[in-house]
Parts: sequence; structure tokens; C-alpha cells
Amino acid sequence: MNTMNNVEVIINNKRYTLSGYESGEYLQRVASYINGKHQEFRQKDSYNRLDVELKNILLEINIADDYFKAKKEIKDLEEDSDMKSNEIFNIKHEMIAAETKLSAALKELEALKTEYNDAQKKIVKLETELEDYNKHQQE
Repeated sequence: MNTMNNVEVIINNKRYTLSGYESGEYLQRVASYINGKHQEFRQKDSYNRLDVELKNILLEINIADDYFKAKKEIKDLEEDSDMKSNEIFNIKHEMIAAETKLSAALKELEALKTEYNDAQKKIVKLETELEDYNKHQQE
């Protein structure tokens, strides 16, 4: 069973207690990410002139934008991974087919070698018989 973690963090110069089943380190990273967003926006003069509510809305929109971009990137990576898995699957099947053809070709080669050797033996035998026949004919 997971235990609830309570971690004190500082977000935008205010102290908060974050609670969650994630590790304290993770909750600190969340706070750090939000602080980074605050810092990023504070560097823009136009942001600093806005009221607090509009600042918060802009931060929320920006964080949601980051979330959806990350989610899309994950989806794209998963699709790319699936496509590569399919390519690997197809290559493996092509390789198995090639191995099967190679095995059949090697068996055929062995059969042809045996046939060739048998034919060579037959030629030697026939040549010997021809020589014997020619010797008998000359006698």
C-alpha cells in the first residue's frame, strides 16, 4: 500500500504543503517546474503589468500547453515505436523466408553434388569399360 507524502515546497515565494503518493523528490520537481514557469513569465515586462488572476490563467494555459505537447510527443514516439516494431517483425519474417530458401538451396546443392559425383563415377566406369572393350577389339 502506498503512503501519502507531505512535502513543504516554495512556489512563487510562498510556502505550500504538497501531498501525494509520489516521492518527496517528485513533488519537489513539480514545484521546481512551476517555479521555472513563474520565472520564465516574470522576465516578460508585459506579464508583470497584468493582474494576479490573469497571470495565473496565463501560467495555467502555458502549463496545459506543455502537457498537451508532451502528450502528443509521447503519442508520436509510441506510433514511431509501433511502426519500427512492425518493420522489425517484417524483417524477421523476410529473414526466416530467406533462411528457408537458403536451406532448400543448400539441400539442392548437396543433391546436385551427389548426382555429380555419381555421374563422375559412372563416366569413369564407362571409360574403363570402353578401354576394356577397345583392348578386346584389338586383340
